[in-house]
Amino acid sequence: MEKVDEHWIMKGLDWNSSYRIRNWQELVNWVDEVGFLPLFANEVEGFSAEEHVSPNYWWTGIREEDPWEWREIIASSHKLAYGKFFDKKAGFISLKWLPYFVNFRREGYDFDARWEDGLANRREKSIMDLLTARDEDGDMTFPDTQILSTELKKKAGFGKGGEKNYPGMITNLQMQTYLVITDFRRRVNKKGEEYGMPVSIMLPPEAVWGYEEVTKAYEEKPEKSRERIIDRVKELFPKGKDKDIVKLIGKEVG
Repeated sequence: MEKVDEHWIMKGLDWNSSYRIRNWQELVNWVDEVGFLPLFANEVEGFSAEEHVSPNYWWTGIREEDPWEWREIIASSHKLAYGKFFDKKAGFISLKWLPYFVNFRREGYDFDARWEDGLANRREKSIMDLLTARDEDGDMTFPDTQILSTELKKKAGFGKGGEKNYPGMITNLQMQTYLVITDFRRRVNKKGEEYGMPVSIMLPPEAVWGYEEVTKAYEEKPEKSRERIIDRVKELFPKGKDKDIVKLIGKEVG
């Protein structure tokens, strides 16, 4: 997106372009091929879903053609990880590359270990305590029911008279890959009727793809995982400037 004369203009390809991504399955396939991809255009030219779809169908509500709708479908399909992973903005990560992001962004820490070492704040912990725990054997466990983000906010003590900056805490946990968006659902009133815009549901990636799969890159140094990711962007988008790539992917560990 770019702002022209106070109006936001979407980038993208001509409807008849043979390179245009035409549906959510094609977008999944492309992310699997490149490894990871921001949703919206950024400083690295070509490194986004926006630049490879039609600019004409955003926010139309037509699920077959609207990329904004596709992100909901993809999140609930669990074929990719979806969340705010790139400079606190939304994007997708393939399951092949997710362990490297997890290792780099977490610096090899599970959340409870991060908390014990004083690297997480109390507001983040109040959120994670509702979404994960440890059983008697020390294995990670998860809630039986999924919580809408609006309810998670209340249960974690945010809102009027409570903790502040829920959006910031949720974004931080996604950037650190402790949470991913796994679905979108509308709220339900007392009559059992759905209303309003779809609301995100978030879970630790381990709850979706399993602990062993998500953390299998823990065996390498976090900086090595970062180098893999940076090198992949440079390989696919060689015109990208180093400072712009680092802004999206993240600075060196430590």
